[in-house]
Amino acid sequence: MDANDLSEQTFGEWVRVRRDGHVAELVMDRRGAMNAVSTAFAVALADACAALARDGDVRVTVLTSTHERAFCVGADLKERNSLGDAELAAQRPRSRAAYSGVLELPMPTIAAVHGYALGGGYELALSCDLIVADTTAVVGLPEVSVGVVPGGGGTQLLPRRVGAARAAELIFSARRVAAGEAHALGMVDLLAAEGEDRGEALALAERIAANSPVGLRAAKRALRTGWGMDLRGGLEVEEAAWRTVAFSGDRAEGVAAFNEKRKPDWPGK
Repeated sequence: MDANDLSEQTFGEWVRVRRDGHVAELVMDRRGAMNAVSTAFAVALADACAALARDGDVRVTVLTSTHERAFCVGADLKERNSLGDAELAAQRPRSRAAYSGVLELPMPTIAAVHGYALGGGYELALSCDLIVADTTAVVGLPEVSVGVVPGGGGTQLLPRRVGAARAAELIFSARRVAAGEAHALGMVDLLAAEGEDRGEALALAERIAANSPVGLRAAKRALRTGWGMDLRGGLEVEEAAWRTVAFSGDRAEGVAAFNEKRKPDWPGK
């Protein structure tokens, strides 16, 4: 695929991937259910992430929603209510694959959030590296209010953003947090005007995508792998990332372009 061609691919009934240059938009489009994560939706999302992970031309992925009032409201509780214990156990790997698919994408990822991002919906956003939210956003992990726990990474990802005690308060209270407070707490990273979350996220993605694809992926690996390590271990992770980039074509091109005062033409290897 030519990285300069605009293209679109559909996964299942409700998930699409749009590629525009080096930026991919992962679109959630289950409008009739506010993107509630059903089994079929989860499978489609995991498949889309697998395709993106294989695409070396994509430098940044932006996760978006077509629903005007919601990013994603979390698990499809209507479907869950119809499942017996054995069926729920069988469904669990498919659900996990959707969240881990987003979390493990090798390129930088940005969530564009407006309206409700609750439970598994907020966990999809947490699985991204950055969260851009507009002023209508309402986020939270209310799972204990319906007798479950965050199961899409929330108990691990939220403390890494806001600290253990704050995450405990948010998870135990099951409260919903409006955009302004969410930004102040670090639950989202950038606050956009109403209706501007997607535009701001895509603009940020374009700025990021102008940088070395080898450098971006190596930096993400270092950031993610170093989470939770002691300083010595983290610095060894950083050293491995440095070696990945230091002897790459991107490093040679970046240094040459700097000295020649021109825009780099990244080879991506």
